[in-house]
Amino acid sequence: MNVAKLVSLAFVMVAGPQILTAIFLATTPKWRRDSASFVGGAALSITTVASLAFVLGTGASHQGASNNTLDIVILVLLLSAAVHKFLTRKQSEPPQWMGKLESATPGRAFKLGFLLLGVFPSDILTAVAVGGYAVSHHDSWWAIVPFVLMTLLLLALPALLLMVFGAKAQALMPKARDWMSANSWVISEIVLGMFIALTISSL
Repeated sequence: MNVAKLVSLAFVMVAGPQILTAIFLATTPKWRRDSASFVGGAALSITTVASLAFVLGTGASHQGASNNTLDIVILVLLLSAAVHKFLTRKQSEPPQWMGKLESATPGRAFKLGFLLLGVFPSDILTAVAVGGYAVSHHDSWWAIVPFVLMTLLLLALPALLLMVFGAKAQALMPKARDWMSANSWVISEIVLGMFIALTISSL
């Protein structure tokens, strides 16, 4: 099922500084507000990039581009994302120019969500691949929605865990942050590798 394949790429979207930022924001004094703003910014950027890719892919399809051509473009995008994830595997901390997360405001948290999920090269490549993949497999725009929702759910997970488990979840946040910092790129590469294999098999 194409939708299930696209949803798996949500893990690629959040692996790295994206999920680390979500964890950091969940430990701020006003974590509910900050986390909600962060997810809101991410929702805008992810939906925009994936939708633009879908529209452009649909236009290319109408102009005579074959499904194989679109699949090759998607394959190149996924390979580029995999290479970028590998090369930046030791750079998982959020860039310094984004400011200190401890003093986050709703506006800054929203901007962080928008930039981290919409400007990072690997995320742009992944979101574009999702939109293009939906087009090449004759899915409607709605096939993108589960991918967006899963990505947002993963970003909201630290805050959701705090809401459910309270202090117990807060005590685990530093350990979760350290583990994700060391291993998130591996998860990302596994998912990308699986999706690359599926794309090659469809050529």
